[in-house]
Amino acid sequence: MQLANRVLSLTPSPTLAITAKAKELKSQGIDIVSFGAGEPDFNTPNNIIEAAIDSMKSGFTKYTAAAGIPELKKAVIEKFRRDNGLTYDLNQVMITLGAKHALFNLFQAICNLGDEVIIPIPYWVSYPEQVKLAEAVPVYVEGKQENHFKITPQQLEEAITDKTKALILNSPSNPTGTIYTKDELTEIAEVCKKHDIIIISDEIYEKLVYDGMEHVSIASLSEDSYKRTFVINGLSKPYSMTGWRIGYVAGDSEVIKAMTGIASHSTSNPVSFAQVGAIEALNGSQEELEIMREEFDKRRKVVMTLIQDIPGLKAITPKGAFYSFIDVSSALNSGTKHYNDVDEWSTALLEEAKVAVIPGSGFGAPDYIRVSYATSLEQIQEGFKRIKEFILA
Repeated sequence: MQLANRVLSLTPSPTLAITAKAKELKSQGIDIVSFGAGEPDFNTPNNIIEAAIDSMKSGFTKYTAAAGIPELKKAVIEKFRRDNGLTYDLNQVMITLGAKHALFNLFQAICNLGDEVIIPIPYWVSYPEQVKLAEAVPVYVEGKQENHFKITPQQLEEAITDKTKALILNSPSNPTGTIYTKDELTEIAEVCKKHDIIIISDEIYEKLVYDGMEHVSIASLSEDSYKRTFVINGLSKPYSMTGWRIGYVAGDSEVIKAMTGIASHSTSNPVSFAQVGAIEALNGSQEELEIMREEFDKRRKVVMTLIQDIPGLKAITPKGAFYSFIDVSSALNSGTKHYNDVDEWSTALLEEAKVAVIPGSGFGAPDYIRVSYATSLEQIQEGFKRIKEFILA
């Protein structure tokens, strides 16, 4: 059967593939240390769970509006006001089935055939695939390690053409954990204003920042950046609600209306009772969130110490999220084994050392691996012990 052209060039998500492989091996009784999934190892806080259960018991298990219930929209609006100094109306906000769904519908709503979307490297694996599904063209700009993987205004200028529609920014970043400062965002916003480019700001990790760093939403910098920016966020990472599938987007009301129309013919609506849990997450106690953030910070510090103890590994200290992006190119030919690339090295690491990592090729950076430290300290210590033994063997 002939497939549609739009799916022929898609690359399967390496994070989901590696995670699935690790789970398969675990189900066979094999002792796997998995650094793959970008998923907190904590359960969803009880107050959120109880709010959802109570809503189900009261009969809130039916269809809702395609863009989400007004009560959750209001909680999102209040969150933007409280945390980001941003003001939105109800018609500027859409609730989605995770932040990934928000991104997908946004690209479908704004992109035409041949439009270009600028994507900094390293990138989250789904950005280019979603752009291609919208029949647009990913244009890559490499963030250098010496600049903490952040692109510069000059690089952005050089990448812009008369076909450029949008720029994607992810701060704090997956996979690098890097954070753009207010001054850096201001300069990038000025370039986007000059060339009339839409800004797509993925801020899903905004609550997970360290070392006194401040998350700044680029939409908050000026009236112009507010008007041209779509802020993407969600509940998955900060509240350990990955399976609940609740995200949200805020921006221009006409585009939000179009995105809602797409949802009405595809997903219908976000899960009813999950939306009630999301209201509690945003409006309720933030104590559990802070406990998780502090634990991730401890793990981050341990990971950086362990990396420095292994020959052939190099990494900058992440300032946000829960990933370390490690240059392993010097380890490909260490010890007695030799590998052609990091993908081959990562496969051998899983098969021989029973450690799952995500090769950097999926993020546009083939010399690197991504390690998630959203797992226990015991697993982190054991995993890096195995990595060291694998490299030195």
